[in-house]
Parts: sequence; structure tokens; C-alpha cells
Amino acid sequence: MIVISEVGPRDGIQSLDFLVDLDIKKRWIAAEAAAGVREIEVGSFVNFKRLPQMHDTAALVEFALTIPGLDVAALVPNLRGAQAAVEAGAHKLSIPVSASETHSVRNVNRTHDQMVEEVRSIRAFVDAQPADARTSIEVGIATAFGCTIEGHVPEKTIVDLAERLMAAGASEVGLSDTTGYADPAMIRNRIKAVQAAVGADNITGVHLHNTRGLGLTNALAALECGLTTLDASLGGLGGCPFAPGASGNIVTEDLVFMLDAMGIETGIDLAALIEVRKKLAADMPGSPIYGFVADAGVPLDFSQLVKPDPATGTYA
Repeated sequence: MIVISEVGPRDGIQSLDFLVDLDIKKRWIAAEAAAGVREIEVGSFVNFKRLPQMHDTAALVEFALTIPGLDVAALVPNLRGAQAAVEAGAHKLSIPVSASETHSVRNVNRTHDQMVEEVRSIRAFVDAQPADARTSIEVGIATAFGCTIEGHVPEKTIVDLAERLMAAGASEVGLSDTTGYADPAMIRNRIKAVQAAVGADNITGVHLHNTRGLGLTNALAALECGLTTLDASLGGLGGCPFAPGASGNIVTEDLVFMLDAMGIETGIDLAALIEVRKKLAADMPGSPIYGFVADAGVPLDFSQLVKPDPATGTYA
């Protein structure tokens, strides 16, 4: 089964020019979990002066932990954020380390060397906790397919960073197309290069943006490489405030539809998910909501259509 990690409450909200009420975020998280989403990145533990939309992340973690079966993730840029996330009870820490050093400095005010040491410090902190409080540490290598500030990012930079981050204590690494520069061939090549360097078990997910319309094709390319976790955002909300030109994430509803059509299990009820989208649009009027399947609808008799064998791609 493929895990779709919903990042909308974090990535989708962080760039908005208005604050979203805490109760709206809670309703969003609860409704997606009820639709079958098993992992949600509920927010980030960052300096609220830089990202005021994230001021209530601790409260969201506390709320999300009351939902049975939900894996609660939070983005943390440094040790201080990790300490706050662990104190709040998050199950998973997501640490952004940009392959573009210029973007890294703008995003988290740290160089590559400093971020590797930050990961090492976070690992030491997590290991010092009681066994039941030792969270998973995922490091997302941002701008892994190109940067709107630096342009091309060499594959060797990605591989070297992945090796250093795993050695520093990451539980796993993921690749993030922060700026929407990736294409399916680049996705395959870079995933395979990182798999060869750190082991296939140590890279399980990708974070994709749909800036140039290739988000779903890139997701499919990642799955073909054996990855099992895909980040997505309801309504395609999202974009990095420190990466000029970066637009929304791949649309959760469209991704679920594609995987359903291919016979790939996600555990998510598409009809229920589309209802969540409608409620979110009503709760956040004026927000940029994207996607196709919610507007076009699913094909006639979609639930009864014969689906291909996901292992072979052939029809019975």
C-alpha cells in the first residue's frame, strides 16, 4: 500500500498572506484522517516571526494525537524545533536540508555543514529520550532537482548530502522538488543514484510540486523506482516562501484518483476526500485551490471499472 502524506496544513498554509483559524485546521486534519489519510504533516516548529501561520503547531500536534491510527509529522529546521516537536509528541520529524546552499541559507539560515551538524545534534537529542518518545527523523533534501536561485544542482551534490545526512543520524532521506523543476527522467536518475549510495530502504519518499504540470508523472516515476511515500496537498495548496516562483504541491485528490485508477491501494476514500476539499474551500474563501478530478468528477461507473494488476500493469 502506498502512503500519501498530507502536507497541506504545513506547506499549504505557510505561504498564505492571512492566518487560518486553529479550528479550521483541526477540522481539516480530522476530516482527512476520517477519509483514510494515515500521515499528516500538521505544521512546523519555526520562528513565528518568519512564518506566523505556524504559531499554533503545538496545539495541532496535541489535537492530531487524539486521532486513532494517524501518524503525526512536523517540520523542524533545527534542534530547538526538534525539541519542541518531541515535547509536543510528534511521531515524525521532517528536517529540510536544501541541496542549494543559497536556498539553505535563505530558508533556515544555515550552510550544508551546519545542517549536517544540526541533524547530528537532533539525533543525539532523540536518542537521549525514553524509548517510547524516540521519533523518526526524516531529512528532506530540498531543491534536489534544481533551484530558482542557483539553477542546476549537480546530482553528486544530492548523493553526497544523502550520505552525510544518513551518517549524521537520519532515519531516512527523501528528495524534494521544491521548485517544480523535475521531470520523470530526472526523478528516476536521482532516486536511483541515492538508492545506490545509501540503500533503497533509506529513501522511501518524495515531495513534489506541480509548478510545470509534471507532478503526477513525477510521482509515477518515483513509484516505479520502488518508493512508497508520496507527499501531496489537498487542493494543491503550497509553495516555499523562500524559493521564488515555487507553486503548489501535487493535488492529493488527483493523486488518489490516479492511483485508484491504476489499482494501487492507498486506503483513502476519494469521494470523502473531495468532500473535505469542498469544506476547506468554504472555510478558506479566496485561497488558491487547484486540481482536476474534483471539478471533472470521476468516470462513469468508476468504482466498478476493471483495474489493472498493479504488479504487472495488465488487465484480467
